[in-house]
Amino acid sequence: MNCNVRTTRQMLNGLVIAAVAAFGLVMAGTPAAAPSNDAASAQATQDTSSALVQLNGDPLSTYVRTKPAQGKKIDFNGNAVKSYRAQLSALRNDYKAWLRANVPQAKVTAEFDISLNAVAVQLNGATLQQVAAAPQVRRAEYQGLYRPIGINDPDLGIIDAIQAWNAGGGPANAGEGVKVAVVDTGIDITHPCFSDAGYAAQAQLGDHQFTNNKVIAAKVFNNKTPSRHYTPAPLQDHGTHVAGTVGCNLDTPATVQGAVIPYLISGVAPRSLLGNYNVFPDDVLNARSEDILDALEAAYADGFDVANMSLGGGSHGIQDLLTIAVDNLDQANMVVAVAAGNSGPGLFTVESPGAAARALTAGASTVPHFVGAPVRNSGNTSGAAAGDFATVTANLTAPLAVVFSAPTVLSTACSALAAGSLAGRIALISRGTCTFSAKIRNAQAAGAAAVLVANNVAGDPVAMASDGTPNQPTVPAYMVAREAGQVLKLVDGSSTTIGATLAYFPTPNVDIMAGFSSQGPTDVDFRVKPDVVAPGVNVLSSIPAAFCATPPCFAFFQGTSMATPHLAGSAAIVRQQHPGWSAAEVRSAIVNTGEQGVLKNFSTAAPETNVNVIGAGRENLDFAVHAVAALDPVSVS
Repeated sequence: MNCNVRTTRQMLNGLVIAAVAAFGLVMAGTPAAAPSNDAASAQATQDTSSALVQLNGDPLSTYVRTKPAQGKKIDFNGNAVKSYRAQLSALRNDYKAWLRANVPQAKVTAEFDISLNAVAVQLNGATLQQVAAAPQVRRAEYQGLYRPIGINDPDLGIIDAIQAWNAGGGPANAGEGVKVAVVDTGIDITHPCFSDAGYAAQAQLGDHQFTNNKVIAAKVFNNKTPSRHYTPAPLQDHGTHVAGTVGCNLDTPATVQGAVIPYLISGVAPRSLLGNYNVFPDDVLNARSEDILDALEAAYADGFDVANMSLGGGSHGIQDLLTIAVDNLDQANMVVAVAAGNSGPGLFTVESPGAAARALTAGASTVPHFVGAPVRNSGNTSGAAAGDFATVTANLTAPLAVVFSAPTVLSTACSALAAGSLAGRIALISRGTCTFSAKIRNAQAAGAAAVLVANNVAGDPVAMASDGTPNQPTVPAYMVAREAGQVLKLVDGSSTTIGATLAYFPTPNVDIMAGFSSQGPTDVDFRVKPDVVAPGVNVLSSIPAAFCATPPCFAFFQGTSMATPHLAGSAAIVRQQHPGWSAAEVRSAIVNTGEQGVLKNFSTAAPETNVNVIGAGRENLDFAVHAVAALDPVSVS
């Protein structure tokens, strides 16, 4: 049985204030559908060719003489830190000497001392037990593999960001000077979301080809294949989307595939400074533990206040050094926002490193809009969401071909369809089982002129993402809502028209839990996670110029990856308005002011009350900046 003490703002005058004496600190100052690529839920994966080895000796973040005072950062120029760093380096050198003598094929590829006293080791045929046998070793584990996790701006309205901005002096300086590291796939500085016009000159770190006075750091981390000479270039779209949610410049106009968005978009902390800490360079799809640790320690050493990690790698059990590192960085005053994962629904599905006790872990809820094409049939018109796949360039009218796997059951089209069976027709198939690319490819091979994929869960259609494999389908393809698919399923063979002009479709489906959002408790210590939920379905943000025909590019993505930067941006706003607060106080302010009322699903008006699904509720940034008390830990299970 779990006992939760997370609270809404309505309870702050009672339970939280009473709980402070037992748990915490008094603050100074005033008071959905599955991910869009439909990839299978990720299980924990490991790179058994490499290890992370934690050595004796506390890291700088927790050692009594070097850990920072509350609300401060490690003083790397202080004599105590310099002296202790030398001691830790000597310990690591002793271990490296032991390796050379006893396991000579094993090679150290990275060293750490801020979040862990540890080294990364390429095993080269050695066993984990062999490299763990040294007297200097505290624990060793195979490296985990992690991947990216899939104003009138509705996102900002949902979390009451505008009211929070006003409490801090208004939108024009919201997040001013706070530094947020985006540990992801890179940031496209040519995008207007990241223009540095009007920003003061900044010290720029790393590769200056990819920095300006808004994105002030650009570094790449991949020790597995150093011969590739990777750069921080944003060759995948995920990181630029995440960065836009954190800190896109105020009032940026947006269009999606020619459809004008009827409001100006902004990041949650539009004046924040960003860092590109690229752990998925080029075509790298999985980052190892050491790459993520490298990025986190670099961001901390570079002076960043908040880190965003919209990534995950399943559960790695009790020996998960990355979660320990996240906890230690929080204690050293960096807020680390992490995605819960896209492996829900179901208990015990929160992924590493979102399972870390001191991570600010994000679940996902809905945003009520999408961009799509009108689909007309038998006098009915519905919206069909556009995504990564082609759209029609002129109105297309053709017979509807409903593809059944059994009487009344729509086929997922995950297997080859009869050649020519869909020739010249608009195919209607179901979401599920395989990637969108695979099913659309099968429909195209059977002759379809266009493809409509019916959602298999209630709610809005989502922008379908390709799976990135070679030979992507070229036929136009869209998603329709499950309800629209049920109507179309009854009119097989009828004339159907897909309109060429895309439009913005607002919907009523706001503040509903996403079905894919991973759920707690954590499988090792039964901790309540996620901490709080934020918009993560049909989130509109920036993508790199290479990903659309007419830059600047914007797109709708879904996943707890999209919820996480709402929390990172919120942490930046709280830090700006309360610069003396510790990372723990910032996290507590965001978590313990979460609002109740997010609905369980699209089929009910009942609110979700299970803390292992929703945490403390949906974040409310206005409440957070006015919080008067903090809990540490933020919840008790």
